[in-house]
Amino acid sequence: MNARSFHARLIVGAALAILLALAVAGSGLVWLFQRHVEHREALSMEAKAKELLPGLRLDAAGRPVADTKPSDGRFWRPAGSLYWQASTTTGSIYSRSLWDQTLGSPGENTGETWTLRRADGPFGHRLVIISRLIRPDASRRPITVQFATDDDALVQSFQEFRLETTLALCLLWVVLVLAATLQVRLGLRPFGRVSAELDRLRRNPAERLSSDHPHEIAPLVEAINALADARASDLERARRRAADLAHSLKTPLAALAAQSQGARAEGATRSADALDHTIAVAQAALEAELARARSAIARESRAPREADVAASVERIVSVIERTGAGSMLVFDIDVEARLRAPLASSDLSEILGALIENAARFARRRIAVRAFYRAPSVSIRISDDGPGMQSGRVSEALVRGARLDETGPGHGFGLSIVVDLVSATGGTMTFGEAGLGGLLVAIDWPFDPHAVPEPVA
Repeated sequence: MNARSFHARLIVGAALAILLALAVAGSGLVWLFQRHVEHREALSMEAKAKELLPGLRLDAAGRPVADTKPSDGRFWRPAGSLYWQASTTTGSIYSRSLWDQTLGSPGENTGETWTLRRADGPFGHRLVIISRLIRPDASRRPITVQFATDDDALVQSFQEFRLETTLALCLLWVVLVLAATLQVRLGLRPFGRVSAELDRLRRNPAERLSSDHPHEIAPLVEAINALADARASDLERARRRAADLAHSLKTPLAALAAQSQGARAEGATRSADALDHTIAVAQAALEAELARARSAIARESRAPREADVAASVERIVSVIERTGAGSMLVFDIDVEARLRAPLASSDLSEILGALIENAARFARRRIAVRAFYRAPSVSIRISDDGPGMQSGRVSEALVRGARLDETGPGHGFGLSIVVDLVSATGGTMTFGEAGLGGLLVAIDWPFDPHAVPEPVA
């Protein structure tokens, strides 16, 4: 059990509270039952006393005499479980069931109404005894009358009732704990929805928690949404500042390029080459920063995410075919009809453009582009018949600024930026060996039935 879980704490707390309540209720029921049984026994003995009391009188010596006696046969049988005794200061009479025993003195609290007590009695039994004083003649001298019954049957009844009550309450406790568990689960279900929505917010910061929650947690939901909005605003301001900085640096770089041309025209070739190299590195860094900003925008964007894969591939291929490297290649395109990818069209074009252009740079004669839907993913595969990439150099190629081919143009930011953009749109990108002999780039986006309809063949 997780001690930090609301679910566990509430269930354990409810189980303990129910157990305590049932224990108190059980003790109360046993006490009430005992009191009820004793009261019924007292009433039964009072009824039997009514047969004795009318015939009680005092003789000349002040000893009690009974002209009538209770008819219950247990009074006439030694140790018969029912006993009576009438006593004065000068003598006593008692039932045959007492034989040679007597009932103890009731004490000084006995009055002219029946009182109940428990005491040790004859023959090793505990007794339930009722007693009172009566004054049968004008002398007003009192006679102490006591009726008693063995406690054994009552104690057995109490024990049986206690056992049956305990079993019933245990069963009731199990039922109530199950009911409390169900109640806790139903009560905490809105928090499960909040958790699921928070997970979506974590994976896509553009998401927000819905407003149809119980009013008890509505302030929490509003606070989380406000925090997400504030975070999005801060990120947007930071991205804009980075983009503004990158754009503002383009003008000084252009001025430096003009100065480099002037220096080259004046014959300072080495200085111009060094300046051109520095400008190219700075421009590449700016392009990378702008690409990162675009990746962040793709991650945070609330715009509809549904791109036509076939249209994007055809548009990019038509452009690359007009380049010097692309005009010499054969493009094999196989895209399922009506296939949609769960990202914006501009982001898909950015990704495919960089990858197909990279494939065109290294391919010998052929580039293959495959796109299809296989639950639970939309997949794109781009392969070429170039030299490929050794498995140990994949991680090296993804380092910003690293280049595996130093002879061609570029500054080594392409693949790493594409990886960022694919990750920002919720996809994964892997590298492998193509069937054509070159590099295979595989991109997969998780299927979302609301954003990516299943393609029709």
